[in-house]
Amino acid sequence: MNNDFTFTIKHSRFDENYNPSENTRITTNFANLARGESREQNLRNTLVMIDNRFNALAHWDNPNGDRYSVELEIVSVEMNIGDSHQAFPAIEILKTNIIDKKTNERIEGIVGNNFSSYVRDYDFSVRLLDHNKDQSAFSIPDDFGDLHGNIFRHFANSAEYKANFSKAPVICLSVSNKNTYSRIGNVHPVLGIEYQQHGTSLTETYFKKMGLQVRYFMPPNSAAPLAFYFSGDLLRDYSFVELIATISTMETFQKIYRPEIYNANSTAGQYYQPNLNNQDHSLTKIVYDREERSQLAIEQGKFTEKHFIKPYKNILEQWSANYAV
Repeated sequence: MNNDFTFTIKHSRFDENYNPSENTRITTNFANLARGESREQNLRNTLVMIDNRFNALAHWDNPNGDRYSVELEIVSVEMNIGDSHQAFPAIEILKTNIIDKKTNERIEGIVGNNFSSYVRDYDFSVRLLDHNKDQSAFSIPDDFGDLHGNIFRHFANSAEYKANFSKAPVICLSVSNKNTYSRIGNVHPVLGIEYQQHGTSLTETYFKKMGLQVRYFMPPNSAAPLAFYFSGDLLRDYSFVELIATISTMETFQKIYRPEIYNANSTAGQYYQPNLNNQDHSLTKIVYDREERSQLAIEQGKFTEKHFIKPYKNILEQWSANYAV
C-alpha cells in the first residue's frame, strides 16, 4: 500500500448564512457561533465587530471608518490516506480577504488565523489525559505532537497548499493564562507593542513541532497581547492590511470566547499575566457556551482515536518516522 498522504482542499464562505458541515469540529470558533437559536444574530454581530475593528486599525485615507470589509472563507483540509480511498478531516483554517470599497479592489489576506485539528483534540483531550491518569506529577509523552506536527508541515509544503495559497500560514491564538509576559520595547505600527513570554507553554512546544515560531504583540487599543505563530518573517512577509485582517478577525473571536482577557476593561501593562477569573470585563452580545466546548473537545478526540489513530496506527507511525528523517 502507498503510505504517502495527499490533501483535498475545500473552500466555503463564512457569513451570516453559514452552517457547519458534518466534518467540521463543532468546537471550532466559527462553528460554535453558528449553533443554537441565536446563530444568525451571532454571525451578523461577529462580522460587524470584525469590520469595525479593521477600519479602526486601517484608519489612514479612511475618514468615515467604513472603507473596508473583511470576507472570510473556511478552508477545510481532508487528508487522503495512501491508496486506501479513505479521507480524514485533518485541518480547518480561515482565509481572510479584504474588500476596499473605495477602489472596488479585493485584496488577498492571510490563510491560517484560526486553527482547528481533530488530531490536536486527540493529543490534548485523550492522549495527554491518559498518559497522566496514573502519574503523581504531570508529564508529557516524549513524542507528543510529532505526528500532528509532521501532518501540518507536510500540508504547508504540499503541492495542494502551494496551488491554493501564495504565502505561508499565520495562526493567531490567545496567550497562555499560565504564563507571564513583559513588554520588550519593540513597537510595530499595526501589530503594536511586542511582549516576551516568560518560560514556555505546551502550546508553543506543540506548534514548534508544526514548524512554527511565535511572537506576542498587543495591537493598538487592544486589552492584551495575541500570540502569532508563523514561519518566515512575520513583520516583512505580510502587508499591513493582511496583518490587520488577521488581528481584527482573531481579536473578535477572542473577545467572544475569552472576554476576561480580550474584553477586559483595563489594558495589559509592562508585566502581564492573563486571568480567566478577571471580573472586570465586558461581555459581547454573542451567545457562547465555553463549558460545552471543553466537553465536545473530548468527544472529538475520541472520534479521532476510533476513526484515525487506531485503524491507521502502523501506517501513521511509519509515515511520521520517515517524514521526520
